[in-house]
Amino acid sequence: MHIPDGYLSPQTYVPFYAFIIPYLGLAARKVRSTVRSRHVPLLALGAAFSFVIMMFNVPIPGGTTGHAVGGVIVAILLGPWAASIAVSIALIVQALLFGDGGITAIGANCFNMGVVIPFIGYYTYALIAGKSAISSPRRWIAGAVAGYLALNIAAVCTGIEFGIQPLIASAPDGHPLYAPYPLSIAVPAMAIEHLILFGFIEALVTALVIKYLQKTESELLTIHGGAQ
Repeated sequence: MHIPDGYLSPQTYVPFYAFIIPYLGLAARKVRSTVRSRHVPLLALGAAFSFVIMMFNVPIPGGTTGHAVGGVIVAILLGPWAASIAVSIALIVQALLFGDGGITAIGANCFNMGVVIPFIGYYTYALIAGKSAISSPRRWIAGAVAGYLALNIAAVCTGIEFGIQPLIASAPDGHPLYAPYPLSIAVPAMAIEHLILFGFIEALVTALVIKYLQKTESELLTIHGGAQ
């Protein structure tokens, strides 16, 4: 899902940068007021977890990659604002040091994976888990559904960003200057791969981590109020 350089026009990546910079500032203020100092190491651990899991990516048609993100489990533990920071840090390090994702596309990548995934995942989990007991199977089922849904919505967002490029950035002769595929190709290319494979990986990872924490460190599932 990492967008490389050269696939998004300035008309696209500049607004994403304009959004993500103040957004991360707001997220930092939210985290300072909601995450206790003793849980800050968990935030660092969440960023490391997301970084590692996103390194296992597979090229897919259209110029991007498919992979799990890990943002949903971080959101469940520490809240969506903290997860935004954790995933965004991982994405920025990957882009700057490993060339995984473009420099110009950092804003878009942080939006797709660091905003869409944590918030969709967190509130889906909260809706399904409700007020069930921390040890309830409903918790890991909720995590699996949240992971699957959030990753697929983020993939569709990425496909849309690719698909609008021929509409907003083309040469006078109509030749696309950036991502060349229209919406009718870009969105299915992104959606299908994640619907049939990567979404299930995200669901499995999220569910397994929740099940493990239920048995060993159940108090971690109450840091952010469980499913408040």
